[in-house]
Amino acid sequence: MPATLRDVAERAQVSVRTVSNVVSGYQHVSERMRRRVQAAIEELDYRPNPIARTLRTGRTGVLALVVPEIDVPYFAELAREVINAAAVVGYRVMIDQTGHDRDHERELLTGTDRTMLFDGVLFSPLVTTAELLEMDARTSMPIVLLGEHDFDGRYDHVAIDNVRAARDATAHLIGLGRHRIAAIGAQPLEDYATPQQRTAGYESALTEAGLTVRPEYLQPAAHYRRADGYDAVATLLALPEPPDAIFCYSDLLAMGALRAVFDAGLRVPEDIAIIGVDDIEEGRYSRPSLSTVSLDTPFIAQHAVARIAARIADPDAGAVEVVAPHAVIPRESTLGGSEHGARAGRSSRRRPSSEI
Repeated sequence: MPATLRDVAERAQVSVRTVSNVVSGYQHVSERMRRRVQAAIEELDYRPNPIARTLRTGRTGVLALVVPEIDVPYFAELAREVINAAAVVGYRVMIDQTGHDRDHERELLTGTDRTMLFDGVLFSPLVTTAELLEMDARTSMPIVLLGEHDFDGRYDHVAIDNVRAARDATAHLIGLGRHRIAAIGAQPLEDYATPQQRTAGYESALTEAGLTVRPEYLQPAAHYRRADGYDAVATLLALPEPPDAIFCYSDLLAMGALRAVFDAGLRVPEDIAIIGVDDIEEGRYSRPSLSTVSLDTPFIAQHAVARIAARIADPDAGAVEVVAPHAVIPRESTLGGSEHGARAGRSSRRRPSSEI
């Protein structure tokens, strides 16, 4: 007969509640007591019954991570870091993607058929602040928002300062003496926060440097994919006065831009300098290696998991916003020189600047 919680408690000479706290990952158990219970669990080969635990506690021990596209390198890396961070506090993670489908996002946020599967949701949605407000009354699921939304005090929020990140990237190009700086990634017909904020940062850097904001240099991108970056560069190179530098709103856009410049018989960075955002692995090993704004994905994941765990433990606590650090990583696509690019390509991602 399989061992029970009571069997473990008797072997460890502790209460059943103490065993339950250890199995559930409850943090406020002394290390000495935790080791004693773990030893008894191993001796008896105890296996928790997840169904019984759910019925007893009302919790599944599972979090949901919902992103627009799982095959985008940034979201794939975020998923890995969230899984690692969740394991530390005793949670498993299920991943879903919305495919840029707002109806699917609404279903995930408000659908009672799926919410019983999860204790909480880490959500990187494309819906607007107004739409989130509309859904607020229809969901009781603990939620932490990831990505660039205006914090209004209703949901915990973990993100970067997109305006500043874009301004820093553009300022890097200006500091290299580039004056005809284009941007790829605007979405003027949409109300998503990310492109709006990055456009604001780009234009702010130009204005602060006394440079003209030229509408023809602000190129839209339906999606942040390589093909969109490639097509945008083709448009820019056809202008009477093509740019001498490009700020791309994602590294994937920048990778497409690199190829388009190369196909046009031009050089990076001699003719056109290029910088992206995300610090994906592909950019570290491309040739030329890609200058980028590195987002601290481990920081984002750790703080997001910490906030959802706190929200699950105390649903009535006030919402908190956490702003993650970022850093400009110059490489060959703006600085040139294979020696510098190789060093930068091997450099590690910026780690969290503070403990949770």
